[in-house]
Amino acid sequence: MTSPFQKISDVFRPRYNVNFSIEKPDGSILLTLTSAEGVAVKRFISAQQWRDQQQLQRLITSLQVSLAIERGEQLPPRGASMFQPVSL
Repeated sequence: MTSPFQKISDVFRPRYNVNFSIEKPDGSILLTLTSAEGVAVKRFISAQQWRDQQQLQRLITSLQVSLAIERGEQLPPRGASMFQPVSL
């Protein structure tokens, strides 16, 4: 089984540099995605989010949508799948 950190990295590389920092004793981490333009995303991820497969997938999808909006990409209608789900 691939680690949740590897799954996140696989989704966002090579477009972004992916960095994880342990932030809190409760297991929360700080995810930072950077590109040539600078920091694209900084997001705290709770231990519960990165340990649960469904929450991890929701997090990845949420980040993908946020980044697409930032890049000015058009999103499909609600309910349509814009992104390939990550195989967890």
